[in-house]
Amino acid sequence: MTQTLTLRRPDDWHLHFRDGDTMRAVVPHTARQFARAIVMPNLSPPVTTSALAAAYRDRITAAVPEGIDFTPLMTAYLTDQSDPDDLVAGFADGVLTAAKLYPAGATTNSAHGVTDVANISGVLERMAQIGMPLCVHGEVTHSDIDIFDREAVFIDRILAPLIERLPELKVVFEHITTRQAVEFVDASGANIGATITPQHLHINRNDILVGGIRPHMYCLPVAKREEHRLALREAATGGSTKYFLGTDSAPHHRHDKESDCGCAGIFNAPHALESYITVFEEEGALDRFEAFASENGPKFYGLPLNEGEIMLEKVAQQVPATVNGGAAEIVPFHAGETLSWQLAS
Repeated sequence: MTQTLTLRRPDDWHLHFRDGDTMRAVVPHTARQFARAIVMPNLSPPVTTSALAAAYRDRITAAVPEGIDFTPLMTAYLTDQSDPDDLVAGFADGVLTAAKLYPAGATTNSAHGVTDVANISGVLERMAQIGMPLCVHGEVTHSDIDIFDREAVFIDRILAPLIERLPELKVVFEHITTRQAVEFVDASGANIGATITPQHLHINRNDILVGGIRPHMYCLPVAKREEHRLALREAATGGSTKYFLGTDSAPHHRHDKESDCGCAGIFNAPHALESYITVFEEEGALDRFEAFASENGPKFYGLPLNEGEIMLEKVAQQVPATVNGGAAEIVPFHAGETLSWQLAS
């Protein structure tokens, strides 16, 4: 008899759709699995206002296949010049679900990001007052800090002092990659949560570098040592309500990844749930997957749980080598591998 797991329809609390043809090609992968998704605003130019977020939301909604119920949850890209009144109004109107802090230069399309958190003190104070979540890309960008240490240094220099100054600010520490991040989240109050990606549960830095450079395993924050991967697996599967599903799925065309300056980002949307459930099965925690995928996120954001259900079956499937990316093909996470679970149609 086929083993199955039925759970409340999950949400993705961190991903990238891009725009244009690429967006139209990748949205269906997410919409068939998830009821809602927190959409990152790092387009070029970035989504910096509630009006831009509303327009982007309309473009995403138009790309959802007919008959599928999917809601994009929009974020605003914070800059040194962000208008707190606009963010507050966008949050009150339901256009914005959160605002995103990118340290300038931290990742793809982050050049317009915040150069110093002190420059957005007024914005963060208003967000704390109204309960608007702050989504954080937690890395410093100083040239003297090793890329593998940037998350840990961010905690010490920026995040911990920020929470001490604004203890009521609701913060999502996104795509955490280190044991230090797990320890920080565990030790913090209920206003601090974190998303964990499937790739950081599966790979460490050896998977990027051993036997040749594997550009499709490169993302930011970059995968770390094995001790950090194991800490993330324990955090995700251990039953804490502070951790929830956020894929950080980031589509880049194959030629942009396999170039002399390859883009950072792993496109895991086509088989995100199957990737996650594999980890939970390996850790003997299938009974905790529903909370991680479907409950902890909406509870943290103060949103209702989804009503529908999905079913995952213990059926082997091979991940294709490439998928349609609009203008060009994209290599998905687990390309060419066989996964032992499949989302039932």
